[in-house]
Amino acid sequence: MSGLGEKHWKEVIVVLRNIIPVYDKVNSAISLGKDVKFRRLGIKGRISPKSVVLDAGSGYGNMSRMALEDAKGELTLIMYDPIIDMLRRAKQTFDNGLSVGLSSGIFEYMPFQNETFDVILCGYSLRDAIHLKQAISEMHRILRVGGLLIIVDLGKPDLFMKRVFVSFYLKYLLKVVAYVAAGRKGLKFETLYGTYLKWPRNSQLKVLLQIFSKVEFRTRLMGGAIIVTAYK
Repeated sequence: MSGLGEKHWKEVIVVLRNIIPVYDKVNSAISLGKDVKFRRLGIKGRISPKSVVLDAGSGYGNMSRMALEDAKGELTLIMYDPIIDMLRRAKQTFDNGLSVGLSSGIFEYMPFQNETFDVILCGYSLRDAIHLKQAISEMHRILRVGGLLIIVDLGKPDLFMKRVFVSFYLKYLLKVVAYVAAGRKGLKFETLYGTYLKWPRNSQLKVLLQIFSKVEFRTRLMGGAIIVTAYK
């Protein structure tokens, strides 16, 4: 449960660059249409106007848009992602009147001072950390006291039979769903299963988050999806 490691991480980044045109479409399909709902469950009512927010692993900025809606546009917002092309594409989709900062880098070494942010968002991104424990420690460092880390991601159930079902879906059925949604480009989503194998079980992730003062851990889809709020 240490993260992807550098070699696997580089492979995942190459895949993500290649699937930019179909990323959102396939994400929606393979989550059985639940990805937006789970993001909203993570964010709703947790972001106050005037907050300073980091969307870590922002991709197109899906979590950012929901945060802006929740705070009625009154945020200082930075989108942070290792893939610059993702950031450029995301920036183009935001209204001209909104000031959104862009920063590129990895979770393990974030170019921000201690206690900078009120909220950090991780929407289907923390699973791609190179070194998971270090990534969580960095997020804890740059959060202000009382700040929130909101994680929405795949879950790995602790119960064996549930874990078998989720694994079967990600290893076999996901490719079919992704292909139907986006053709041959959708097949590249099969790398998701590799990230899932290196992802800790839900109870193990809770242990890694114990550096936070309080953790609310919710599961959906038999534990195959998690919505976490960790308070510094």
